[in-house]
Formats: sequence, structure tokens, C-alpha cells
Amino acid sequence: MKHQQLGERQMSSDTPLIHTVAKRLIVIRGLRSMGQGAMVVDLVLYLKDLHWNGTAIGGVTTGAGLFGAALILGVGILSDKFGRKRFLVTYEILTILAALTATLTNAALPLVIAIVVAGFGRGQNGGAGPFAPAEQAWLAHYITRSDRGRVFSYNAAVGFFGMAAGSIIGGWPSLSPATTVIGAFRPVFIFVGAISLVCFIVIWGTEEKRGQSAGANLQKASQYPAAPEGQVDSDEEADIRKKENRAMLKYASLNVLNGIAVGMTGPMMVYWFSLKFGAHTGGIGIMLSVGFLVTSLFSVLNARLARRVGVVRTVTVMRLTGSSLMALLPWLPNFGFASFVYIVRSGLNRGTMGNRNALSTSLTRDTRRGLAVSLNALSMRLPSSIGPTISGYLFDIGWLNIPLYITAVLQIVNAALYQKLFGSFDRQAPPSEKAQESESRQ
Repeated sequence: MKHQQLGERQMSSDTPLIHTVAKRLIVIRGLRSMGQGAMVVDLVLYLKDLHWNGTAIGGVTTGAGLFGAALILGVGILSDKFGRKRFLVTYEILTILAALTATLTNAALPLVIAIVVAGFGRGQNGGAGPFAPAEQAWLAHYITRSDRGRVFSYNAAVGFFGMAAGSIIGGWPSLSPATTVIGAFRPVFIFVGAISLVCFIVIWGTEEKRGQSAGANLQKASQYPAAPEGQVDSDEEADIRKKENRAMLKYASLNVLNGIAVGMTGPMMVYWFSLKFGAHTGGIGIMLSVGFLVTSLFSVLNARLARRVGVVRTVTVMRLTGSSLMALLPWLPNFGFASFVYIVRSGLNRGTMGNRNALSTSLTRDTRRGLAVSLNALSMRLPSSIGPTISGYLFDIGWLNIPLYITAVLQIVNAALYQKLFGSFDRQAPPSEKAQESESRQ
């Protein structure tokens, strides 16, 4: 009996219990990521086949980023006040309308509106675009701080796995017997719209409860433990808010560096492989699919390492290694070698997403979590919006490798500062969670 009880306690310590609502949100991310995986392969190449140049492709991508950035802060603040669900429903409706638009026409103006307003074609790894702060805050509401690194990493892993499946589907246009560009890509657009319709139905049927966190009721102040709001005097509340604001500002400052780096290459790497090696949708789709699958595995590894090594240290080591590989890409002689390095690099860098999200949602109490996640997303998205236009111009004048070198340098600096500013997070734990862990050992 003792051994059985010991095994049960160990299982409860190593395997987080996930609330039903959190499970639904993770499933939705997996479904949504399939559509996004297909579009991250196809949108840029679709525009290229419609004879858009690099500057035009980069420009519309920048427009989408800027429009999303304008929404992000408001979404976080309003979701703290009015709830998260309605924003995710809105995102799915916009995606359905964008997919319908792309299915019916290849005219420039409707496509620009679909891409800019709905973020159509952006690889969000299953996230809800500019409405992601509401999604992350809703998920964090049901998870204790000690489990966030693992659960957010599993959540990211599901998203990357879906992106891998979607990327395979994104290779369809190269196999299509259609004689027109829109005819070859239309089945992919229909697939994306159908996926968003399913996500809409699942979200609509998910209950949202407001109030005290179901998973965070053991502690309310996250990185800076304190009593729940409403149970502290005004001076103590002001002190807590100052600490939270300082943490959010530090995190946002780091994101500016990373945002510029991601914007220079992230949405434009498909175009880079097409220009550098003459790769088509089939080859790029397989490369991205394998890359997302590897990233999914790295996300699971991150979930395990977060518990043993620490959230911040895991992120730092993997991103330093992955960022260094980006500088190696321009020197590789063919698509096969470059694909392999890019896949490993993506796994190391993107595989830390869950741990990074876990930290960003632990900077404040639940009542300000939407704001914290929004500032995190805004500080990332705004600078990243500028990058595609710059990269598109550099690609047009033949400077294919410069954006990759800039990305490598900025992300290495970002990883080093991340450890310096937030390394203490790995040594902190809310007193109430320490007490709970102590009781579980008795």
C-alpha cells in the first residue's frame, strides 16, 4: 500500500492534472495549427506565383503585423474585464471569411484585406493571432504556476505537431492538376476555412467561468507572491503593481530584440529557400513539416527540462544553440543540407515557446494576466512587423543572407539577456505551492 501511495504521489508531481477547459483549448490549438501549417507553406508562394515581388509580399506581411499589433493591447485589457471566449470566437470568424475570400478571388485588394485584417497566412503555431493574449490568459487561468512550464510546453508541442501535418497538406499545389494558380491553391484555402469552422464550434461550446483561477487559487501574485487583490491595503497593492510593472517592462524590452530578429526571417524563410535553391511548395512543405514535428518533440523535451533544470535556463541554452545555427545557413551548398540545419535550428528555438509563454503568464496575478500577455505579444509583434518589408527589399536587390546574419546576432544577444534578467525565476516558488509540495511528501 505504501508503494502504491508513493507511486500515486510521484505521478501527481510529475504529471500535471489538466482541467477540462484547458484540454479543450489545447485541442483547438492543435486543430487551428493544421490550417496555419498549410498556409505558412503556401501563402508567400501563392503571392509569388501571382507575380508579387519581394517588397510587395513583405509589405503586406508588415501590414498584417502592424494591424495585429494595434489589436493586441486592447484585446488583453478587454479580455481581463469582459472575458476571453468572445475574442477567440471573433478570430475564427475572421479566418473563415478570409479563407472564403481567397477561395473565390485572386484579386489583390481582397487578398490584402484578408491577410492584413485576419492575419491570413501567418504561422502562429496554432495561436489565435492578435487574440492570442486572451487565449493564453484563459489557459493560464486553469494551471498552477508550478505546472505552467510543462502544460504550456505540451500546448506548444500540440501546435507544432498540427503545423507539421498542415505543412504536408500545404504541398498539394505542386501536385495539383489544376491549370490556374488559384485552382491549384483553392483546396488548401477550403481546408483552412473548414478547420476554423470546427474550432468555432468547439469554442462556442466551451464554458467560460470568471473569477478566481481554477488552477491558480493556491497563489495569486505569481512571480511576486502576495495576498489576493481586495485583501491588501492600498500601499501594499501599489508595491505589488510596481513589481509587476517592472517585470513586464523588462520582458517587453527583451521582446523588442527578438521581434526584430523574427520579423527579418520568420515569415520570409519560405521565400528565401525559393530564391536561394529554387525550392517549390512540395519540397518546402516537407521541410517545414519535418521541422514542426521536430519542434514538437523539442517542446516536450522543454516540458521535462523545465521541471528539472528550470524554465529560464532551458530557454537560454536551447536558444543560444539554435540562434548560432542561423548564421550557418547561408554557407550550406544545397537545399538538403540547408533544410537539415534549418529543421534543427527551428526545433531548438521554437521549442522553447511553451516555457517562454509560461514565464510571461507568471509575471502578474490573474486579474492582470491579459495585460501582461498583451504587452508581451505587442512588444514582439510590433518590431517583428517591420522586418518582412526590410527583408523583402534586401532579397529583391540580391542581399539574401544579410537578414539571416542580423537574426542570428540579435537572438544570441536576446538569449544572454534573458538569462541575466530572469534567471532568478528558476529559484523562486510561491510559498503556498512549496507548502503543498511538502504536504504531498508526508
